[in-house]
Amino acid sequence: MSLDLLFLGSGTSAGVPMIGCDCAVCRSDDVRDKRSRASVLVSYDALRAEAQAKGERAGSGGVNRNILIDTPPELRLQMTGHRINRVDAVLYTHAHADHIFGIDDLRRFNVVMNAPVNIYAEPPVLAQFRQMFRYIFEPMTNTNPSFVPELITHPIEPGQSMELFGATWTPLRLMHGKLPVVGFRVDHNGSSIAYCTDVSTIPDETWPLLTNLDVLVIDGLRYRPHPTHFTIDQALEVIARVKPGQAFLTHLAHDVRHAEVEPRLPAGVRLAHDGLRVRV
Repeated sequence: MSLDLLFLGSGTSAGVPMIGCDCAVCRSDDVRDKRSRASVLVSYDALRAEAQAKGERAGSGGVNRNILIDTPPELRLQMTGHRINRVDAVLYTHAHADHIFGIDDLRRFNVVMNAPVNIYAEPPVLAQFRQMFRYIFEPMTNTNPSFVPELITHPIEPGQSMELFGATWTPLRLMHGKLPVVGFRVDHNGSSIAYCTDVSTIPDETWPLLTNLDVLVIDGLRYRPHPTHFTIDQALEVIARVKPGQAFLTHLAHDVRHAEVEPRLPAGVRLAHDGLRVRV
């Protein structure tokens, strides 16, 4: 295995079905139309990758590393549903509620793994975390002794690659309306994936970082215009320019009925859905 991509959630900020909505998609019996908030897990054989990076012979007993992108409110259900018992690092795209409010559930991985969890985000996002989750980042201020996540923070910068367990991760500058956010490109053992959710504009400096991709995951909220997300047609324009081996649309709204929309997409382009696994 080179890279394994698991879609934990593929929905927009309200999730699908939405509270108080009786539309056809929110009432759909198709499991692909049931979308929790957007998140993915990227897995790869780290010991093998690290040995190859050092020019050493890799053994057969590699450790499968799990890198999580974002911690949505449904994180506990996503983890238990897929029986995921370790998270080696968490990378954050931005600090909107639908991408971070599951952060408290990381404390279970502290217990299961008997170790802190490393989290990576831009400095403004880390600053927001410290304000929003003071009980986590300043536990000495809590009235009672509390079971809180033990997290080690690492600042990241768009365009500056970093090595995580033998793979190269590159934060990608994206614009979510007027808000700067990041996507991520991961390169491992000749395979490459880019994950770009919550994006309405791709800056000029990011396009060169989207070349030669095996898989592109891109925001494609719906067909109707939105001020902070690509429409499906806009996402298809990006895909046509980037020309990845495969492409998947994510952060899907309840406007999108899987069985109706996916057959209309070009060859090599699919809708993501919760539980979809892609191996590269």
